[in-house]
Amino acid sequence: MKYLVHMDVNLPAGMPAEEAAEIKAQEKAYSQELQRSGKWPEIWRVVGEYANYSIFDVESNDELHGILQGLPLFPYMDITVVPLAKHPSDVK
Repeated sequence: MKYLVHMDVNLPAGMPAEEAAEIKAQEKAYSQELQRSGKWPEIWRVVGEYANYSIFDVESNDELHGILQGLPLFPYMDITVVPLAKHPSDVK
């Protein structure tokens, strides 16, 4: 099942720089592991924002929910999930 996911990150203004850097490093490692596994095949930065649009390819809603909750930045994100279906005009 494929999903379009929008993640908007809002770190607290008073978060110490060292703590923010550590969470971002953990997030990068976690997301890159998911990308290598094929579960997170695409990630696109939103220009001028601390946000992204991503494609996830997972087995179920529950699997996606677990992946998103596992993101180190999850407590600081606003997330929107859109389930995707194959378009009948797609030539691929």
